Amino acid sequence: MSGSRVVGWKLSEPCRARLLDLFPPRHARLVADHVTLHPFAGVDAVPPPALLSARIIGHADDGTGVEALVVAIDGSTERPGGGTWHVTWSLAEGRRARDSNDLLARGDWRLCDGGAIELLPAVW
Repeated sequence: MSGSRVVGWKLSEPCRARLLDLFPPRHARLVADHVTLHPFAGVDAVPPPALLSARIIGHADDGTGVEALVVAIDGSTERPGGGTWHVTWSLAEGRRARDSNDLLARGDWRLCDGGAIELLPAVW
């Protein structure tokens, strides 16, 4: 979409580095940088509010090129409008970040404790 922006939260660099140690990427293309709130915001989009808490509570890998970390934001994994809060972690060639949504919609993830994470309000 022309002029479209993404609204969400970016992982802080120290947090990202810690998570990369905990969850080495399984696929060639590392994404590992954000949680999306609104994927198609307008050009006048503003950052979302700061969060009370966020933590990694799950891991998913479909074995064919999509890996994601499940995030609980303020105690919930449910995104407004449907879906599961997550960080697309790594992708194989030909796969897209939005493929993480389909993987998580199938419930193909396992619980894990990646600890608290620092997410910074952002628009990109």
